[in-house]
Amino acid sequence: MDGTEVVISGGVLALVVAVGLVAHEWSHALVLRLAAIDYTISYAPDRRGGIVGLLRSCPWAVVQPYPTGAEPAWILRVAALAPLVLAVPVFGLAATGNATNQSPVIVAAVIGWLACAIPSPQDFAVAFHAHTALKDPTETCATGRAPYAD
Repeated sequence: MDGTEVVISGGVLALVVAVGLVAHEWSHALVLRLAAIDYTISYAPDRRGGIVGLLRSCPWAVVQPYPTGAEPAWILRVAALAPLVLAVPVFGLAATGNATNQSPVIVAAVIGWLACAIPSPQDFAVAFHAHTALKDPTETCATGRAPYAD
């Protein structure tokens, strides 16, 4: 592997992670939209100045659902774990033998995409505690303490 492959692999990794983060958030939003639950998506909600500040800000994106309390908890659980579906195309390519190419560029793209398919700790918190968020959604959403997926 020469220096050019390393640079290209790094660029591909960064690009795939950026696209994967958007796909991750949209997967949450898609489930919420299909369930007719209002939500907002915020990109870089705690952004600080400059590129370095943007990269240091956490979370990079947030999907904030606004449930009415009448929804079943399983909908929020499915929405929280929806990014797992992003792994399906990679596993499909691997099953057909198309992802076995040992090119560092392909490996970087696969690693970046699979990293974005992993639900965040906040996503797991929503999945495990969705029933408590639905008990009094006006209280939790008004105070900003509602579980959110990022």
